[in-house]
Amino acid sequence: MKKTILTLALVTVCFVACFAAIAGMAGKWEGKLETETGEVYPLLYNFQIDGNKLTGTAKTPKGDMPIEDGKITGDSLKFTVSIENIHIAHTGKFYGDSVGVDIEANGSKAHSTLKRAQ
Repeated sequence: MKKTILTLALVTVCFVACFAAIAGMAGKWEGKLETETGEVYPLLYNFQIDGNKLTGTAKTPKGDMPIEDGKITGDSLKFTVSIENIHIAHTGKFYGDSVGVDIEANGSKAHSTLKRAQ
């Protein structure tokens, strides 16, 4: 019985710690995206976290666009940003002090590391 209670307590602590860490992802994050052709684009995201739901905005040349279909599973995340008829898929991982993100649109893929914006 004591072993079961101890195991349950440890699982609960781990579960709470994971949610606390992911909640730390809320806020502004910035980085740069370098395309295959060598062009560099600034990235700026404002993440909002509600349980396992990720919302917020992404700064684009067309203005701030909403983060769509955002989901967090453990320390992994995925969401889409749409600019006109282009749907840009994002998948990534939260590391505490950075967010690694893979971006895919129109068959092109790129990777960027986001840091907390000042």
